[in-house]
Amino acid sequence: MQKTDNIVIVGAGPVGLVLSLLIAKDGIPSTLLEARKKGAANQDSRALALSYGTRVILEKLGVWSRLSPYATAINTIHVSQKGSLGRSVLEAADYAQESLGYVLSYGALCSALISQVDAEVHITFIDEAQAESITHGTDYATVAYVQNGVSYQRDAALLVLADGGRSLEQAAGLKRDTKEYGHDALITQVKAELPHRNIAYERFTSHGPMALLPNGERDFSLVWTGKTDYIAPLLDLSDAEFLAQFHTQFGDRVGRFLGVKKRMTFPLRLSKLQDDDTPHFVVIGNAAQTMHPVAGQGFNVGLRDAEMLARQVSQRTYDLGSWEMLAAYQASRKTDTQHGLMFTDFLVNIFSNDIVGMPLLRSASLGIFDLLKPAKRYLVNKMSFGK
Repeated sequence: MQKTDNIVIVGAGPVGLVLSLLIAKDGIPSTLLEARKKGAANQDSRALALSYGTRVILEKLGVWSRLSPYATAINTIHVSQKGSLGRSVLEAADYAQESLGYVLSYGALCSALISQVDAEVHITFIDEAQAESITHGTDYATVAYVQNGVSYQRDAALLVLADGGRSLEQAAGLKRDTKEYGHDALITQVKAELPHRNIAYERFTSHGPMALLPNGERDFSLVWTGKTDYIAPLLDLSDAEFLAQFHTQFGDRVGRFLGVKKRMTFPLRLSKLQDDDTPHFVVIGNAAQTMHPVAGQGFNVGLRDAEMLARQVSQRTYDLGSWEMLAAYQASRKTDTQHGLMFTDFLVNIFSNDIVGMPLLRSASLGIFDLLKPAKRYLVNKMSFGK
């Protein structure tokens, strides 16, 4: 069976949902294809670090008021290096922002966005639709998918791949540049002796960076990264052994660590799709670029992809899905994406080794950075809005 739509979005995670809602505000219809059953992600407790700019996008959609009771504000970011006195502190009040960011569960965000989609007459949501192939030509792009054992095809003037890592770029004939770090990230939630006071910590060690993000009244979400042969054994430790080892690396800023929830790991890589002229077909979000989680850039860059693509669609300056329209979109995203990839890669390379003299240099650099107000303002603008 074959149908034709103006806009089809493959992937109904946060990036795809936000894109459909943004264009729906301008009365532009779209069809969302989601491999999972609708609402399957609503109970996902994984923590997301949202930038202040992401909050602004969610406010535009009218969903932030529903999310704010479940979000924990980050008012301060404390950056330090293990074994040195150098450190830098960023305060939201110094930049006329209510906060520097927020921590929110993936499930809470998906639940709020899907509720908004359900109330929107311009969005068609098709769940349990497993996309199998994507083709694109001069007049339209086509996605083939299977739902309940029946095969379908949909043609679209604009086909958007926003599947967040379960990517179909090979099926679409695209190529990806990938750098394997040989590092894993361990994610979990820990309870500390002292309250978090809405402070997020970025701690650099010789093994790799770790982030401790305030989540809830007293708990923290932890992202601990390092070489695979260092991170993988942490899954096998008892809770007490794990917390003791983590405390050794992190230090005493929040007292002792009293408890830890389920631990999970995943491999880390830097990747980006190669530039390709593909009229009527575009890839956004984590499917387009994957970053190291240091500095929490990846998810927020993906939402800015959705916002800028929605702007191109709504402006109607070019024919929908035309080469001119997608070239304008790619140009609008190039700087933000490249800077995000370069910045996270730089931090990993500089702060994840103990070359002779490097720890002292890093310590001095953190101390100097803390005194450079223009540099700190630039960094906050970059993290908050991609500017």
